[in-house]
Formats: sequence, C-alpha cells, structure tokens
Amino acid sequence: MKKLLLLVLFALVTLITYAGGYRVSVQGQRAIAMGHTGVAVVNSAELVFFNPAGLVYLENKLNVSVGASGIFTDVIYQNSEFGLSAETDSSVGTPLNLYGSYKVNDWMSLGLGIYTPYGSEVTWPTDWAGSHLVNSIELAAIYVQPVVSFKLSEYFSIGGGPIFVTGSVKFDRNASRTATDIDGNRSNIAVDDSGVTNWGWSIGGMFSPTEKFRLGFSYRSEIILEAEDGEATFSNFPISTRPGIPANGATTFNAELPLPAELTIGLSYEFLDKWLFAFDYNRQYWSVYESLDITFGNGASSLNPRNYKDSSVYRFGLQYDATSKISLRAGYYRDESPVQSGFFAPETPRNDSDGFTGGFSVAITPRLAIDASFFYLRFEEIDESYDFYQEDGQNIPFEGTYKSSAFSPGLGLTYKL
Repeated sequence: MKKLLLLVLFALVTLITYAGGYRVSVQGQRAIAMGHTGVAVVNSAELVFFNPAGLVYLENKLNVSVGASGIFTDVIYQNSEFGLSAETDSSVGTPLNLYGSYKVNDWMSLGLGIYTPYGSEVTWPTDWAGSHLVNSIELAAIYVQPVVSFKLSEYFSIGGGPIFVTGSVKFDRNASRTATDIDGNRSNIAVDDSGVTNWGWSIGGMFSPTEKFRLGFSYRSEIILEAEDGEATFSNFPISTRPGIPANGATTFNAELPLPAELTIGLSYEFLDKWLFAFDYNRQYWSVYESLDITFGNGASSLNPRNYKDSSVYRFGLQYDATSKISLRAGYYRDESPVQSGFFAPETPRNDSDGFTGGFSVAITPRLAIDASFFYLRFEEIDESYDFYQEDGQNIPFEGTYKSSAFSPGLGLTYKL
C-alpha cells in the first residue's frame, strides 16, 4: 500500500509543479513581446492581469484585449552511462486571454480578465526509461478575475479584486520499473480530476509622478486547490492477495495543492519621444510548497516532501513607436527554477531558463490594432536526479541529462472606444 500511495502522490504533485515549475508566461500579447513586462506599463486592458491599478490611466472609455498563443515544447532526456535516451512528443498548448476595462468616471474603472495560464502537456514515449515516474500529463486551468481600479490622487492609484480558478489534470505512469500482469502488460496508474476550484485575490498600486515615468507593484495571493473525490485507475496489475499489490479498478483521493503567492514590482520610462523601457521583478513564494498530503477513499494517507524554494524572474522590455500606426517591441527575461537538486522529476523537466521575445502592433483603424508576439525559451542543460522513488523499500534515484526548449508565436486584437 505504501508503494501505491507514492504512485498516486506523484500524479497529484504534478498539478502544482507543472503549473509553476514549468510555467510559460503568456498572459498578454503586448506584454509577451516586451519580455512579459507590464506592472508599470499603461497601454491596454492587459493591465487587468499585470496591474489593475493602472486601468484608471487608460484614456478610452472601453478597452478590450484578446489573444492566443501556440506553445511548442520539446524535452530530451539522456543517460550516457546506461545508453538511455528519450524525447517528448512535440506538444502544442493554446493559452487564451481576454481582458476588458470600462472607465466609470475620472477616478474609477472596472475590469474583467479570463485567461489560461496553465494549459499545456508533456508526453513521453510509452514504456521509456522513466515511465515509472511519468508517461504523460495534461493540465488546464482557467482564471476569472474581476477588478476595480481607483485613482486616489493625480499621481497614485490602487486596484484589485477576487480571483476564481477552475482546473483539471490527467496523469499517466507505469506502476514500477518491472511490474506487469500475467500477459506482460505493464502495470499502470492513471489519475483524472476536473472541476478543482477555489478563490484568491489580487491587489496592485501605481505611482505616476510624471507622464513618462511610472512605478508599479502587484501582489497575487496564494490559492489552495482542493482536489476532492478525484479518480485514480489501476490497470494491468497481477491478481494477487499479497500486501502492497492493489486490485485493478478505481478509487478516490483528496488533496490540497498550494499555488504560491507572487509579488511583482517594476517601472517604465518613456524617452526620446518614441521609446519606452520597462523592467519587472517577479518573486514567486514557492517555499510554501514543502510537502503534499493525500487522503484516499480507503482511509489511507501519505506525506511527500517537495522542498521547493522561492524563485525570481527578471524581465526587461523595449517598445519603439516606428510610426503613428506601428509599434515594435523586444524583450528578455531570466527565469529561475524553484526545483531543488535531488527533486528533479521528468513530470516537470524545469530548470533555469532565458527567454527572448519580440513583436509588434499595427493600428488597422484608430480603434482597432493587431498585436503579434513570439518568444523563445531556452532552458539550461542540466544533469539532475529524482531521489525519492521507492521500490521494495529502497530509494532508487532516476538520473540523467535534460535539454528543454519552448517556442511560442501569438496573435491578438486590441480595441478601444
């Protein structure tokens, strides 16, 4: 039974580590193109996500931004000592975002954001060397965020509101390195849960001492996703009465999964009439994720340490207004991984990375613009291991070299009235 609990544990852990440990930021086309900066940039309804305090500085009564990105990811695993290698299937995620704001009067604006920050997948070849840790995972989450923004003075504003999150996860892995049924089929466990929901909140502030220089901050609260009565299905296990070998079929599980709080501070500065520089510092408080408790329908429970650390992202962006209708953008960001040595699992092949971005906006009419963006995310090659897989009462590390990358083109529309 201890082995069974550990198997399901990995499946549930993925919901949280894949979201943060392998997160690719795609919450707005204009922001993506500028290195995903935005906490002090006032240029569209994307402020609903980046800093709702800035909505009161938008000039138009109504502002709408909508966009979508295609994310192409690739991960290669190698272990030269044992001559092992594997590569994930090229997966395509399609995160969406929709933001709108309405200026009630000169000192108050309302906004609404709907976006999918965690919508991607990883699929390894069936029965690869690490199939006892993961074969595939699909994760999706939808955030709904209403906000209100107030101008407290000519120079300072605040904003924020509640956040509603609903998500789902599918996970598949083999039960161990060698277990099969009588016909030689690998013993397998699949976890599936949907409709996992909860609430959080956000708050932001913006200080604008001049029209060209702004400072901003934004804080998003920790959100606990409570998985209740999810389904775990066991298949191809040998029929046996020995302890530790589960029966084929389904059982339920409950777990609490923390999404960490994060703080962003930054600035923007307009210079030489046509240029805009932006910098954001983002801190993600992953140290709250120390372990994961799971309770099963049969009354058993399990505790697994994860030992994550707080991590930072450093973002830089530039915008150049080439003409009255065309704006060009570029950016760079350095993204630290929260995963510590010895906890590196192939469900979340995530290490420190460098992101390179670019894009442009073209005003089709005075009210409508097309926004385009792209980013290339290069993860540092890393030799690491996961040291907490247990078999026959012993820890068996899974070691190797990982090479990862992601590329994402995106398109959007900005409308103002």
